[in-house]
Amino acid sequence: METLQAIRTRRSIRKFTSRPVPQELITKIVEAAMYAPSARDTQPWHFIIVNRREILDEIPKVPPYAEMVYQAPLCILVCGDNQLERKGKYLTINCAAATQNLLLAAHDLGLGAVWLGVYPRRERMEGLSKLLQLPENILPISLIALGYPDEKVSPPERFKQERLHFNKW
Repeated sequence: METLQAIRTRRSIRKFTSRPVPQELITKIVEAAMYAPSARDTQPWHFIIVNRREILDEIPKVPPYAEMVYQAPLCILVCGDNQLERKGKYLTINCAAATQNLLLAAHDLGLGAVWLGVYPRRERMEGLSKLLQLPENILPISLIALGYPDEKVSPPERFKQERLHFNKW
């Protein structure tokens, strides 16, 4: 898939088949996430791959609006490491870039995915940290539910010419 096509056609998918995602695709997706840019090239991310049903079924009890995880065969929690990025000023932005790469890679490989917000909601961060036994220096940033799509979502037109400003407002 061409890059611009992937960007324009990627949609949030909330319905999944029960078909498991092969390990080789999981590796490709996370590898793509690790190629994201990061401030000062800190690469401060870690990825928790959750594919055990008993853990997946506990996740929707933490963040609201996460019912689709009951269907998803896989979730990936993108985390930031305060020890890798000591000042932490760009930690969330760096992890957001990795999350976007992850979403685009999943789409390119024929998978569906949806980004569930975790950071900066303290209760979500604490709940997922406890559930997934994260060390203190690891902050959960975003949760991605993934799988083979069981729905088709058409991309809307999002380009808005009136939001472009050249050289000054």
